[in-house]
Amino acid sequence: MPVIVLEASDLTSPLSLVRMWALLSGCLTFSLVASLVPSELTSDTHQPSFRILCMFTWCLFFILTLLIHVVNVIQFHSLVPISWKNLTVTVAALAALMTLSASVTFPWAVMCHEGAWPRPIAASLASCLTFLAYATEAYLIRTQTQDQKGYMASVPGLLKVLQLWGGCEMIVLVVEQVRGALVKVGLTAVGWQLWVSGAWYALCLLMSLGTVIVVLGDCAGRCPLPFDRLLASFSLTGVLLYVVATILCFTRVLELRKHDQDLTDRKTGPTLVVMEAVMASITLLAYTVDLAFSIKLLRDRNHA
Repeated sequence: MPVIVLEASDLTSPLSLVRMWALLSGCLTFSLVASLVPSELTSDTHQPSFRILCMFTWCLFFILTLLIHVVNVIQFHSLVPISWKNLTVTVAALAALMTLSASVTFPWAVMCHEGAWPRPIAASLASCLTFLAYATEAYLIRTQTQDQKGYMASVPGLLKVLQLWGGCEMIVLVVEQVRGALVKVGLTAVGWQLWVSGAWYALCLLMSLGTVIVVLGDCAGRCPLPFDRLLASFSLTGVLLYVVATILCFTRVLELRKHDQDLTDRKTGPTLVVMEAVMASITLLAYTVDLAFSIKLLRDRNHA
């Protein structure tokens, strides 16, 4: 039976302190949000979906960070059947992006703006602190020596995390637009552009998720195809699909402007279209830069 030896350095290292910071602020955030009463929440029809997304984000990464912290303290890395170096930076980077989204979404679409309510304001501040904690953790992992960090801590690896985050946000925005159209008019109100964009986002999300899972499971060597060429093909496919989706997004924005709809009103559907266009542009940039890195890697290996 293995003997667990705990040392003070395991609890006082910068990474451990930052993870405890993330745990405390994350727990405070979802505890405050869970205790909110209806009068402290907005009456916006999008509020339930966005509140669920925010709560899911805070709770999920609280659980993952707690598990990582416990395993790190008791030094059971070898018993975890995945790449520990890649797991920690992936969770930290994705948590930073997701909590950043939650920190923006919660005060914008969930908390009530009619009056200064202390608990929603405190929850917003705690969410921002959680984002800072995860961003600091990702930075600390990136500053470690080369043998202490894995592929996901490199620029291409972080771009994969950015693509995964963008895909998650895009799916939520598309689902919310479809739900709003179904509630107001019916299935006929959902344009073909939205269905096409949703299909492209889902396909790219699956490719990004599959890539991350393969890297975390250290399965790249068992891939039947050359993994670097597979990554390049995924990046190229993502660029092409997101180019189409981004064009469709801006086409819908221009159509809304022609109908003189207010694009800045947070209680209307057009705002979601603008958000989708912005997120699609960010994710397209991530795929484009990732494709450039993949092409450079393939070229260097061919010349070697």
